Amino acid sequence: MGNASSIEPTKTIFLDIDGKKEKIMFSRHCGTRDIHDLIAHAAGVSRYAEISLKDSTGAFVSLNPTMPINTQSSPYKVTSKEPSPTTESSNGDGEVFTQVLSQVASQFNNQFSKEGVFKVEEIKTDIATRLSALERKMELEGLKAVEIEKCKRDISDIKDQIWNAQKKFVDFNRLSNETQADSGETQTPSSLSDERKISLKRDVPSYPKYTLSQETIEYLKQPTFDIWHWEPNEMLSLLEHMFHELGLVAEFNINPITLKRFFLCVQENYRNNPFHNFRHCFCVTQMMYGMIHLCHLWEVMTREDLGILMTACVCHDLDHPGYNNTYQINARTELAIRYNDISPLENHHCAVAFKILSNPECNIFANVDKDTFKRIRAGITMLILATDMARHGEIMDNFKMKLEPEFDYKNKDSLDTLKMVLIKCCDISNEVRPMEVSEPWVDCLLEEYFNQSDREKMEGLPVAPFMDRDKVTKPTAQIGFIKFVLIPMFETVAKLFPVIDSTMVEPLRIARDRYEDMKEKNSMPPPPSQSNKKKTVTEK
Repeated sequence: MGNASSIEPTKTIFLDIDGKKEKIMFSRHCGTRDIHDLIAHAAGVSRYAEISLKDSTGAFVSLNPTMPINTQSSPYKVTSKEPSPTTESSNGDGEVFTQVLSQVASQFNNQFSKEGVFKVEEIKTDIATRLSALERKMELEGLKAVEIEKCKRDISDIKDQIWNAQKKFVDFNRLSNETQADSGETQTPSSLSDERKISLKRDVPSYPKYTLSQETIEYLKQPTFDIWHWEPNEMLSLLEHMFHELGLVAEFNINPITLKRFFLCVQENYRNNPFHNFRHCFCVTQMMYGMIHLCHLWEVMTREDLGILMTACVCHDLDHPGYNNTYQINARTELAIRYNDISPLENHHCAVAFKILSNPECNIFANVDKDTFKRIRAGITMLILATDMARHGEIMDNFKMKLEPEFDYKNKDSLDTLKMVLIKCCDISNEVRPMEVSEPWVDCLLEEYFNQSDREKMEGLPVAPFMDRDKVTKPTAQIGFIKFVLIPMFETVAKLFPVIDSTMVEPLRIARDRYEDMKEKNSMPPPPSQSNKKKTVTEK
């Protein structure tokens, strides 16, 4: 791949796991738990396993970031033991959970009865401290599977109570603020719910590591990949595979546990919209992954560039509300006001992305230097902002100019324009896929459009004809978009990468013809026999 600068990890530790040589890399930002999880992953044991290290003399080595550096010829021998607790220890942990739950309930009741409203932040801090101790005990001592699941459910129940308390606290503040506004006092809006949405859940649910067949690994690189057959957890694992396979984990020295947390937090921050949801995020990222392999982009870009492309795809529609920029601006929403009507949604997606990355648990770029992170941040922001279709003409005209007389891959401005066009292609690439994969997306998009137009009518706002359920049909929605946006854009990219013509432009031409046939059939009058039958029924 390209000549991206490599970031050396702070430490490299060599391991001997049942005679198999392995190595782990971590930085000063890693904690003992992260290192434990890395070794557990390398050893193929659960994160609850007890792990010990011995050096060549048989002495035990402390498992923490300050452990001595060794060499490949003198690796630490790894010993692991899965937990097998006695009934007594399990019951002891169960009693601790019961005590915590009863204390929590008591504290909630006392706060409510004494003050009429919860001291949410104080309670959260207290509960978080106790739960952290409990979870740590679970990890170190181990519990039976049934007890572990029970503990997780108990923790989840407590978190639900905390959230309900927060909601009541927010509602109380809102009511108080409205009263203050009526009396001429200043309003202070609460941001508790926003912060909750961005923050990763503390007890990160662990999804299983799926073993991908060679057939799936190769299929994942194809534009024909059927994204409808995969469950959310499977999509998370496929995203992990893409980042590992492209060498991005090694390039940015990403802790695999942090990568997992990052994808989980991203998933949590996509809303359950008909179209702009986490599956769309996966769809766009998979198409970018396919284009990277199809066009051999590693020959003309660095790994850093590829990482920027892939991460921008993952984050490009974060927290999309299901209503487009036109609605935001016409309705004068908070987002439109915040970003002065300039790409409100795309600016919001960027802000949410870097809010997630500001959390050390989710920051996949924590181990790069400041200059590298500055380039990454600028690149991701540039690409996400390029997905605003209002800028389509400007970006495509600029790209066409860069193609003449010959595209210069060494020119930063030219390469940036190419990356913007690539993410645009992936963002609206559904019709490149086979009909059975693409057509359900049209239904999803129309549903989201109709929801918006219904709301616009209700609020007395302008309604775009292509969103009006009384005017648009599936073929009319797609024909113009394919003919005047998709085909010209992909044909232009094919001038740089000729393989695109047969793999992407040709499927678009087929899709255009199919929708034109559909439109023609829909406009034809019914056969005479059906007309006569209807007339007869009417006369009777």
